[in-house]
Amino acid sequence: MRAVSGAVAAWAMVAACWLAEPAVAAANAADRAAAVGGAVSLPPAVSGLDATLQRLGAGEMTWVGLKIYEAALWVTPPVAPRISDGRFALAIRYERQIPGWRLVDTSIDEIARMGFGDQAQREQWRALLARALPSVAPGETLVGLNLPGRGARFWHNGRPSAEIDDEQLARAFFAIWLDERTREPELRARLLGLAAGRDE
Repeated sequence: MRAVSGAVAAWAMVAACWLAEPAVAAANAADRAAAVGGAVSLPPAVSGLDATLQRLGAGEMTWVGLKIYEAALWVTPPVAPRISDGRFALAIRYERQIPGWRLVDTSIDEIARMGFGDQAQREQWRALLARALPSVAPGETLVGLNLPGRGARFWHNGRPSAEIDDEQLARAFFAIWLDERTREPELRARLLGLAAGRDE
């Protein structure tokens, strides 16, 4: 990709994550029909671990008018002054087919943009996230459970995909959605219950 402004280059990279693969570029009404409708929910495998988890907010991610995914955030009361310091679960239900390696690359790029870790550390994190973030198809859900002081656990369609014992990586990963530096401040506000989402 030729050099362009930082912001444009970043968004071009994100767009490529969703649209560059032929299967993704060809996503149409048939793909949408395959997606599960209604509010995003926590799979029993996750909610069963902590019955105190309560849904805080939800919203959707779109790009040039295309819906990419629905997201929802659950927290365990009392909510910490900073959400990232507490126990919470983030669920994302995709409406596009995205290969796992693109999910990982985009996550690492965003983690780097926000200044988490150095290059060597981020390469270690890349390997860990490769276990946690498999390829997704329309209607499939990824869930990450933040474990304060420990790290995070991940599920794909209700089945465990990885457990990461790295608190720094967990903080950096969830910052993609919850940090004030996120690329999607409107989605962040909806997840935190500060603005109404479509399925609220």
